[in-house]
Amino acid sequence: MAIDRHDQRELLEEGEANAIATEYLRVDLLPPKIAVSTKSLLNHYVDLRIQFYSIKNSEQIHEIRQKTDETQAALWNEILPYVRANQTNTIALVASGMNDVFNSQGYVQAAWWNRIPNTAWALMAAISVCANLLVGFGARNFKKNIALFMIFPFVISVSFFLIADIDSPRGGIIRIEPRNLLILKQSLNPQMEVEKPSARSH
Repeated sequence: MAIDRHDQRELLEEGEANAIATEYLRVDLLPPKIAVSTKSLLNHYVDLRIQFYSIKNSEQIHEIRQKTDETQAALWNEILPYVRANQTNTIALVASGMNDVFNSQGYVQAAWWNRIPNTAWALMAAISVCANLLVGFGARNFKKNIALFMIFPFVISVSFFLIADIDSPRGGIIRIEPRNLLILKQSLNPQMEVEKPSARSH
């Protein structure tokens, strides 16, 4: 259960990076001025998404979510007038791509909220306690084999630790790293530097 959720979060991070990269290319279908401003917003949006994966402080996370919502609204308002005035199949790709960017963020957020239920934790704890009690009840020559009888509780403790760690994407040792978003950011920076001078020339 925990591993499936962990794998899903990694896949959704990859999907989010792909959605932003695709929209970054589609924005070139817009007029140069709108395209440059939209790409600048997308570049800033990638920074916010990377911070979402990296920050642990709850207050900062709340602030990042607010900035993300504001940037999404700015992105939509940037392309909306031109999309309304030019309702063609080509421009519809830009609007559709922007929706994919927003939807991918929502899927990621939902996956991070989707954790192992407390009832499942309670059931696992009850099973582990009963299992340890049965081992202890059936123990013979406990003093001579104390190390052997400690193996089972140790294995259960390690298993619980791993499950809890994998189920906590923002904390712990095993974390969801925004690898694809970081790679995307590295590829966007050189493009932004090239496009800024061309935008000034217009």
